[in-house]
Amino acid sequence: MNAIDKLIKKIKETNNPTVIGLDPRYEMLPKSVTSKYSQDLEGVAEAILEFNRNLIDHVYDIIPAVKPQIAFYEMYGIPGMEAFKETCRYAKEKGMLVIADSKRGDIGSTAQGYANAFLGKTPIGEMQEAIYDVDFVTVNPYMGTDCVKPFVEDCKKYNKGIFALVKTSNPSSGELQDLKLENGKEVYKQVAELVEKWGEELRGGNGYSSVAAVVGATYPEQLKQIRTIAPHTYFLIPGYGAQGGKAKDIALGFDAKGLGGIVNASRSLMCAYQSDRWKEQFKEEEYGKATRAEALRMKEELNEAIQMENN
Repeated sequence: MNAIDKLIKKIKETNNPTVIGLDPRYEMLPKSVTSKYSQDLEGVAEAILEFNRNLIDHVYDIIPAVKPQIAFYEMYGIPGMEAFKETCRYAKEKGMLVIADSKRGDIGSTAQGYANAFLGKTPIGEMQEAIYDVDFVTVNPYMGTDCVKPFVEDCKKYNKGIFALVKTSNPSSGELQDLKLENGKEVYKQVAELVEKWGEELRGGNGYSSVAAVVGATYPEQLKQIRTIAPHTYFLIPGYGAQGGKAKDIALGFDAKGLGGIVNASRSLMCAYQSDRWKEQFKEEEYGKATRAEALRMKEELNEAIQMENN
């Protein structure tokens, strides 16, 4: 079973095509957590880790995967990166898959170094050490094939996966990604074709490849187009919730079997306890319960939209 089939298995088990983004900033955390720790890098990292663990404890049985964005850990230095590593380990211990959102991309030995760190093993003399040991990593492919090849090779060697940026959810993505080439094709379509090609040797039993794509929910028409261009490519779909992506738009990225994508929600899940929908029902210290309630609501909304789109 390849990496994408493992993810699909978890999606089917939970009946939930979502991933919780763990993008914690200190100012987001409840005072019931931060008040326990010192206000230095070590204390912040400890607070983040407690927050993440509690969220994982409340959703591991209903959400198939977590996606920690590495920037929100790197900004807190070495203690923050320890929190990142421990968050990944704890999620896997609970049976969740882990997508490291690091958007790495470079050429040659540098790309291989990134691939070693997140997907494979880092050589240390005669030894090899798995540093983060996640299931997937996000990759920026806009430097071309030679920046992606080391990741693809490690996917083959270690049964891991990547999500390559194709059409991102940010407002200015079109400044480059929507430009037309001499052949009349938009850049993002060319990249989608490349991702489909790069993944040919890593297709699993469900017909999808472990070389997958990031396609934003905020551009539904492009999402629909890319599903046609790359029929064997699984999608990581950011932009739901706080960024404005709607369930009915997201459904355009799924196939007739209800597969094809996993939808990321970060702030709308992490900070559910602060939302108008849940803040009256849950106390601040019950932030984990609020996240679970929002996760179940999101699951129902997405599944209904996907079913309607494919009927």
